[in-house]
Amino acid sequence: MTNPLLSEWTTPFELAPFDKISDHDFEPAFETALNEARADIQTIADDPTDPSFANTIEALEVAGKKLDQVLSVFYSVAGADSNDKRQELQRSFSPKLATYSSEIYGNKALFARIEALWEARESLGLSDEKARVLMLTHRGFRRAGAGLTGASDARMREIRTRLAELGTAFTQNLLADEAGWHMELAEGDLEGLPGFVVQAARAAGDEKGTDGPVITLSRSLIVPFLQFSPRRDLRAKAFAAWIARGANGGETDNRAIATEILTLREERAKLLGYDDFAAFKLETEMAKTSEVVRNLLMDVWEPAKARAEADAEVLTQMMQADGINGPLEPWDWRYYAEKRRKAVHDLDEAALKPYLQLDRMIEASFACANRLFSLEFKPIDVPLYHRDCRAWEVTRDGAHVAVFIGDYFARASKRSGAWCSAMRGQAKFPKVQGPVVINVCNFAKGDPALLSYDDARTLFHEFGHALHQMLSNVTYESISGTSVARDFVELPSQLYEHWLEVPEVLAEFATHAETGEPMPKDMLDKVLGAATFDMGFQTVEYVASALVDLAFHNGPAPTDAMAKQAEVLEDLGMPHAITMRHAAPHFAHVFSGDGYSSGYYSYMWSEVMDADAFAAFEEAGGPFDLEKAKALEANILSMGGSREAEELYLAFRGRMPGVEALLKGRGLAA
Repeated sequence: MTNPLLSEWTTPFELAPFDKISDHDFEPAFETALNEARADIQTIADDPTDPSFANTIEALEVAGKKLDQVLSVFYSVAGADSNDKRQELQRSFSPKLATYSSEIYGNKALFARIEALWEARESLGLSDEKARVLMLTHRGFRRAGAGLTGASDARMREIRTRLAELGTAFTQNLLADEAGWHMELAEGDLEGLPGFVVQAARAAGDEKGTDGPVITLSRSLIVPFLQFSPRRDLRAKAFAAWIARGANGGETDNRAIATEILTLREERAKLLGYDDFAAFKLETEMAKTSEVVRNLLMDVWEPAKARAEADAEVLTQMMQADGINGPLEPWDWRYYAEKRRKAVHDLDEAALKPYLQLDRMIEASFACANRLFSLEFKPIDVPLYHRDCRAWEVTRDGAHVAVFIGDYFARASKRSGAWCSAMRGQAKFPKVQGPVVINVCNFAKGDPALLSYDDARTLFHEFGHALHQMLSNVTYESISGTSVARDFVELPSQLYEHWLEVPEVLAEFATHAETGEPMPKDMLDKVLGAATFDMGFQTVEYVASALVDLAFHNGPAPTDAMAKQAEVLEDLGMPHAITMRHAAPHFAHVFSGDGYSSGYYSYMWSEVMDADAFAAFEEAGGPFDLEKAKALEANILSMGGSREAEELYLAFRGRMPGVEALLKGRGLAA
């Protein structure tokens, strides 16, 4: 029988036929497609005719399409619905793909063709987009080590393979620690917990097969537990497990892996002629240098730390009023901050949450996209990789734009966090194809599913990434959608978060789960008024992580990642009651792959722009100003990586912003 992963997909919208794919199909499909991809690359390299854009660069664009098809399915399910077989396949595929990549970049005949085109680029008469693709292809080969020879070339291949293995191991160890821990709660332990937390804990217990409710390490469950549980001993136990992910000793411990990854990254950068890995990584970003990144982060760190320390004094007094002596601890902060929020803003998370139903927030994200970009979303019934997934066809003026898939609920088989990926990117070459975009989140299940305000913001954030993919309008898939500088990719996502805060959006879609009544105006005012509450804490935990990430890669690689982390935090004067948002052993952004290595600052770099970009709407006709929406689509969302990120932003806004808008938006301005 034909392997469904290798066949032509005649399904609606040419989606993967998930109902016909089994785990046993992946390995033979992978091996066949990998061999085909190797043959494609060799055909390009061995072409006896002179290199041209068509027979070299465009040929590379379509090489290995079957492999892309197989891997798009495999990595979608492996990240969102893992099992032992899929983890085994990840460990098998990872070094093979690294070897394949090294073969491409180490193919001297292929690089000679690309180099020849690069040298002759001025005489080729290329369009701006083709010239951009040529530049990016040439740069990508150079940065991957295509110019290396002899022992350096061989060593680079070894490093790439080993890094791939380590990244996979890091991810799987983290998943194992997250899936392997839970804390069972007796009925008496539920005291003080609002109904939505109890419901989520019971649902988690059902999934774990226990007789009663449990707390897991899913952020959407453990954070509200830390917010509401009056049991300090249980909060301490849960928090200790949460921060120990990847650092529990034994086979799933990530500490030595993190150190080895940092050592290999430094060696890789030096083989390519860079002083350190940060210099290598930041070369292609908007920030360009580690000095610029550090200056931005420190400009925010000082006011954030001052605010957090002032808040800590207030929370300590509240704790002492409860008869608890000693310092405020990290497992105390969220509990007393929630009490303070209720007192200061008269805002009760337990009262707020019934107004933030998952389905209504999905509707809200769609409605904003409709008003801004005329997109329409129609549910479609197609086979998907998990029963929790749902799908929509996205159209504009009746024409197909994309397929959007939402996978919203936490489960033990899903890695933590939230992300957006494209199973297929937008392109016009070699044929027109609409994107297939997935948003994956980790919200607690419920009937109905209720979100925290932070959850709702996450939903809008990931949908902002999805819009970047959906509205892409370029020729080549390699530069479509989110294929942009890492410190620019978060702009569309963080910008879209602002529409959640538009009063008319909440007034329409924040309706009570039981009564259907809209959120009362006084509660709406409190929600918006409390938008910057506890921002010192939130900013400190994020910026500390970003500064540690930068320090890991700027200068000599540390001989002990944990010791380096401790050193950086001590130098910063990290407040005692706040921990990094992501400590090294569970810092998947940085160690699961190269994506955010030296780049975790990107969220804040983009936030500088997103605060300024939303201000452009407010300065015009308001949040739904259609001219600004058209400008945003024309200059940013549709352009992918077809131009430099700074050019795209300048085309939209006319100038680059300063850090002032960010500090004002976070309520940290003096």
